[in-house]
Amino acid sequence: MSVDTGIIGLPRSGRTTVFNALTHGQVDTGEHRRDGSAVHVGVTEVPEPRLKALVDMFNPRKVVPATIRYVDIGTSVKGIVGDGGIGGQLLLQLSQADALINVVRAFIDESISHVEGSLDIERDIANMDLELAFSDLALLERRLERITASLKAAKQSERAGLLREQELLARIKADLEKDIPVREMALSAEEEKALLNFQFLTAKPLLIVVNIGEDQLPQASFMEAELNSRYSQPNCRLITVCGEVEMELAQMEESEAVELRADFGIDESGADRVIKLSYEMLGLVSFFTTVSNEVKVWSIPRGTEAVKAAGKIHSDMERGFIRAEVIGYQDLMKCQGIAEARKKGLLRLEGKNYTVQDGDVITFLFNV
Repeated sequence: MSVDTGIIGLPRSGRTTVFNALTHGQVDTGEHRRDGSAVHVGVTEVPEPRLKALVDMFNPRKVVPATIRYVDIGTSVKGIVGDGGIGGQLLLQLSQADALINVVRAFIDESISHVEGSLDIERDIANMDLELAFSDLALLERRLERITASLKAAKQSERAGLLREQELLARIKADLEKDIPVREMALSAEEEKALLNFQFLTAKPLLIVVNIGEDQLPQASFMEAELNSRYSQPNCRLITVCGEVEMELAQMEESEAVELRADFGIDESGADRVIKLSYEMLGLVSFFTTVSNEVKVWSIPRGTEAVKAAGKIHSDMERGFIRAEVIGYQDLMKCQGIAEARKKGLLRLEGKNYTVQDGDVITFLFNV
């Protein structure tokens, strides 16, 4: 499973610099296109230290890590809402993302003027929140208009469903107008399911990346903690990243990057931190497969049952599921191999309703 993340932000916030840092990309950060067509797409591996240990153990011919795909939207959300051409395609890409990253400028650079004329982190976060809400409100209004028109000619059997949808969407609209994003609304599981097809932007987990300057690195931890005290929610987190430094580090060999990171007092790659927080907000866990001389990482939502995890690999495996042979990563490391794990009784047989745990190493048995 590849996770799709849309990168948004006000103009000149360093959005493309952060994109380069996350994807090891080399997109020209001097591009300031105004035609709404500057979309950059990059894929990077999800950091997974357990993968190397499994590769050392099984010595496979092929290694497949989990990946995360970033889409840098080269224009404002407000600028693409309601556009049926290029803008409509950009909005579609955003709506299909699993999560969003909002890059907010905190660095000072006299050669690059701020789009609002001054630095103000809180104002810029609020402005992007408004753009996302505006997109959702436009979608809601169009759907409510269609429901009103449909009710005039609806059969009695159709009216109840339309009225329920109308009531739910009217409530969503009222909360959005009070600056409450969909992700923070008190919705039942049934209501959340009913809203899935709308792909509201404010329903998506949001990671706010505050793009600081190199001179602000010593204060980064304090700034991050202070801002998180105001903005952190279960599906919204905030992180400080120096985009310029991280972009430079992303172009280096790992040994050089570790050394320079230490010089800057950076304990962990900003890209790795962004991915970890994204996974945390999305509620994802990882399991491993080791068949066909291949070690592969699979990312699934926490709480996924074994039969559905098998379906992530192939629909035939879900349809013909028999059982799963499972061992936890730590148990496998202690045994140093499947044969020893089997001998010690640590390799378990689980049924289709088994809830896959983070770090499980699984072989699915199936018949179609």
